[in-house]
Amino acid sequence: MEPKEAVKSYNLTADEKRLVQFMKALGHPARMQIVRYLRENPQCFTGDIVEVLPLAQATVSQHLKVLRDAGLICGTIEGPATSYCLDDDTFRWLKQHVDNLL
Repeated sequence: MEPKEAVKSYNLTADEKRLVQFMKALGHPARMQIVRYLRENPQCFTGDIVEVLPLAQATVSQHLKVLRDAGLICGTIEGPATSYCLDDDTFRWLKQHVDNLL
């Protein structure tokens, strides 16, 4: 695997850098499962996701943070819990740019 500095040496456009960020966030099987679950169950809570994944709550929360930091999901605080959903605008952008890439 190349060091992070090597990635910086590539001459990528801003859109390509954004695409790389999204793909890195989606590059873990648990995060792909979370995205699939959120597509089928919008506005669900962390506990709902924990129930369907074979992972501890802390691990699920960490994966949700990666997806949220990448801008792929949104979280809304509802009392002591956070409700999550996909960011539809981001996924439309992602689909368009993956289509353009291919």
